[in-house]
Amino acid sequence: MKQAALLLTLALTLTACPKNTATTTEETKPETATTDPATPAETPEAAKPETATTPAVSKPGAVPAGYTLVPFLTDKPVREFKTEPALSLQDGKNYFALIDTNRGQMLADLYEEQTPVTVNNFVFLARNHYFDGIRFHRVMDGFMAQSGDPQSTDLAKKAQWGTGGPGYSFADEFRTALTFDSPGVLAMANSGPATNGSQFFITFAPTENLNGKHTIFGKVVTGDDVLPKLTRTSDSSTGQETPIADAVADEVLSVRILTKN
Repeated sequence: MKQAALLLTLALTLTACPKNTATTTEETKPETATTDPATPAETPEAAKPETATTPAVSKPGAVPAGYTLVPFLTDKPVREFKTEPALSLQDGKNYFALIDTNRGQMLADLYEEQTPVTVNNFVFLARNHYFDGIRFHRVMDGFMAQSGDPQSTDLAKKAQWGTGGPGYSFADEFRTALTFDSPGVLAMANSGPATNGSQFFITFAPTENLNGKHTIFGKVVTGDDVLPKLTRTSDSSTGQETPIADAVADEVLSVRILTKN
């Protein structure tokens, strides 16, 4: 309960703003909602950081058996676009995101039926190698890991991490049936209504105060053991979010889109 109380006073936001609107950290808050999310519920299921050093992974792992890789649209990362992508998801297909990081591989089931616009956007960006090399620039113990800012590929722009996007924004897809009721929920970060872009986060614990504020579009189904291995970059033990000195943000090696056979 102590951690919950501290996070409550922190009034966490998940932001990806076009300009620096950080409140307590030197880094701009990744897509943060204009609302003040209350503390995520404390739960024994919350991913706890591992104290031992985790060997770094340098290459994406194999595609799991029973899944088919959706072909990429480009050979190298494309991170600048003028408009949101046209809907291109195929009817009847069950889409997954294979997220390889330098800490291991995660497989997330994407909710293409419930949130087709958001899933279509994520699939489009991934098929353009958009997420390759992007960092988990904001990781808070007991809360979530945030990524998807293209500026995080450049260490010289660290002060601006959390403010970048693909060049367009799109509407929210809130669904009452989809809630932040467990760890491993995949959702969009934003800077207010209809400001979704490319930044996303994965929860470490139930955070139901975020319901109706961030579009949920998937859930980690395998590889959730990677979450405790991600380097925590921000600390809230004092009740204020502050950067952790010398913390090196982990990287997304690739995001591949799969369909299930």
